[in-house]
Amino acid sequence: MNNELSRRTLIALASLVGAGAGLPAFAQDRERSGAAGMRDLTAPAPGAPTIAMLVHPDMIALDLIGPMSVFKILRCNVQLAWKQRVPVSTDIGLPIAATHTLEEVPPTVDVLFVPGGLMGTIACMDDPEVMDFLADRGSRATWVTSVCTGSLALAAAGLLTDYDATSHWAVAELLPLMGARHIDRRVVVDRNRMTGGGATAGIDFGLTLAAKLMDEEAARRVQLILEYAPEPPFRNGTPAEAGPERVAQLRARRPGMDRRARLAVGAAAARLAQARRSQDAR
Repeated sequence: MNNELSRRTLIALASLVGAGAGLPAFAQDRERSGAAGMRDLTAPAPGAPTIAMLVHPDMIALDLIGPMSVFKILRCNVQLAWKQRVPVSTDIGLPIAATHTLEEVPPTVDVLFVPGGLMGTIACMDDPEVMDFLADRGSRATWVTSVCTGSLALAAAGLLTDYDATSHWAVAELLPLMGARHIDRRVVVDRNRMTGGGATAGIDFGLTLAAKLMDEEAARRVQLILEYAPEPPFRNGTPAEAGPERVAQLRARRPGMDRRARLAVGAAAARLAQARRSQDAR
């Protein structure tokens, strides 16, 4: 019974994204049965974009998993990068293991992506090795991207200076301190920078980027496969929807986190200013 269900599921998925479905050649799927067939559906294909996705301790799992689901359906070459190939902790207690060390990530990638999770983001901003990695790969990446507070790490690495960007609403106001222009939208695109808001914006971000990497029809088909048609039970997902009282109540529960974020942003802003002065003096 289970094998039959797996076979039917595979065939249904293959019918959506397989031959004749209008996806690029590297996103075409081969119809096979069982576990091997399912692996084929998401295995990287020749010519697929290389997407380096940073994973870090205390990250928000949904920040990564939402867009990663989009990229895997499109059979992109997804590389999960951290200092060691070890599982890192996430907000929900589900560890996620890196597939590549930072050094193993190719010098040039199609997409550099950073997920959020405020405490993990702060640690990344204070970590010279992570900042150097982001600055280096971001200087050559076709797309430099993030979801949630990941944009703070990009900004701290000097990758959002003079770019429009967004972040989680609770810290988005800190972006201008590091040279970015905060735009209050769920997904913000400015040239080759693409940033998403809080965790659930990850799928919106992933689909938006999919349309850029491939085409709109490919992104639409992924959206259908994921059955992404959100109908939230409450209109409470943004400060404007929630209202000032609820926002104030939530902020009152996180003064320590926000204070540490401001300290990290201040330190990053000082580093960026010093780097600019040094460059101007040459």
